Amino acid sequence: MSELPEETGDERVDAIVAGLGRLGELPVSEHVQVFDEAFSGLESVLATAVEEQ
Repeated sequence: MSELPEETGDERVDAIVAGLGRLGELPVSEHVQVFDEAFSGLESVLATAVEEQ
């Protein structure tokens, strides 16, 4: 897998993105679950950000 992006400035997002680093250790058949978890986490962070405004 290519290098992960630099920090985003939001610790919650950074933790989610860092979790994608485990893709290289997993069989491809398990990648969808990792992406689903990341997507759900990012949706949650975005919803929280909208509520905070």
